[in-house]
Amino acid sequence: MSIRYKIDVLKSLKTAGYTSYRLRQEKIMGERVIQQLRSMELVSWNSIDKICALLACQPGDLVEYVPDSEDER
Repeated sequence: MSIRYKIDVLKSLKTAGYTSYRLRQEKIMGERVIQQLRSMELVSWNSIDKICALLACQPGDLVEYVPDSEDER
């Protein structure tokens, strides 16, 4: 995959005071999004928007483009 996370998003959210329990209880994010983040799967732009607001960062701080190698094509 060409796009991947640069950071562990859930760990960064926890450091900022947003545990997975709090994210669910306060309905900030649903269980599906939390599971996707735990699995390092990409989430929707709406979720990226929420994460950026919570962490006061830009989308480029969360994800990066990594070109596929010639061998994988």
